[in-house]
Amino acid sequence: MKKTGLFFGSFNPIHIGHLAIANYMLAFSEIEELWFVVSPHNPFKTLSEMLPEADRLHLVNLSIEGHPSYRSCDLEFHMPKPSYTVDTLALLSKTHPQREFSLILGSDNLEQFHKWKDSQRIVDRFHRHVYPRPGTAPHLLEHVDNATIADAPQMDISSTFIRNAIADGRDVPFFLHRKAYSHIMEKRMYM
Repeated sequence: MKKTGLFFGSFNPIHIGHLAIANYMLAFSEIEELWFVVSPHNPFKTLSEMLPEADRLHLVNLSIEGHPSYRSCDLEFHMPKPSYTVDTLALLSKTHPQREFSLILGSDNLEQFHKWKDSQRIVDRFHRHVYPRPGTAPHLLEHVDNATIADAPQMDISSTFIRNAIADGRDVPFFLHRKAYSHIMEKRMYM
């Protein structure tokens, strides 16, 4: 069973914080391969601020190009919207029985994890790797079932910050992979 970490996100856009966390998980956990699962519509976010899913997937692919342990996943593009993690996990487990999937999520998700569709089923069946996010109440990181709390560096970088900076005409090339940033500038995304 290949240990495969699933890093779900809108990746609107993917940035160096996402890549650093992915790198940490591959280097410091038992995860052997990491998939960036691009979500077309997170039920907790509005669609109006999102780039089209194909553009976000392309930015992920540009950012992970040449890294054999990373892979993008567009499975949720072909599922009913909004997509729910529990449904994606069920389908991935069925189509890839040779893999042992686990979730990679920020500690800020723990506060609302109970609101996720069939959250207890996720906890029961899939290990979670939780990385620290600024502002997470310390008590949320105590006694988390079926989870490893990673001692990863905190990344206080957000896609919202990057989108706003680009929209304001600010030059922020070091917040994203260089190929992704070049593509965003060339296509005038977020402007």
